Amino acid sequence: MTRLRNVALTLGCTAAALTLSMTTAHAAPGDTVAICANSLTPSGWADVQWWNDYSCGSGTFNPNMKRMMQLTGYPVGTVVNVCASSLPPAGWQEVSAFYSSGCRYSAVPSFNNNSWQIKRVY
Repeated sequence: MTRLRNVALTLGCTAAALTLSMTTAHAAPGDTVAICANSLTPSGWADVQWWNDYSCGSGTFNPNMKRMMQLTGYPVGTVVNVCASSLPPAGWQEVSAFYSSGCRYSAVPSFNNNSWQIKRVY
């Protein structure tokens, strides 16, 4: 039974990874995708919002879902606001830091800077 459960879990994770990669592969600049927080933010994307959703598990008050935005393809000089939960992609530079309630990725309330304004520099 344990072996069957492990196979099912492996197949489920593989399907989720393939779905995410197919979704993110054809995204245009500015497109957004919502995923569970335990998935890594792919290269060229940045987190822009966090919240709690039962579809990604329950039992904690930690935000467990995030929205990511595709940044690849924006022209040089573009400025966007992103959460500081992922590093800016290559070619982007932090301009300023600030607090945003939509970027709270921890259950512990804090008004420390958790967001960045970033600019495409190359």
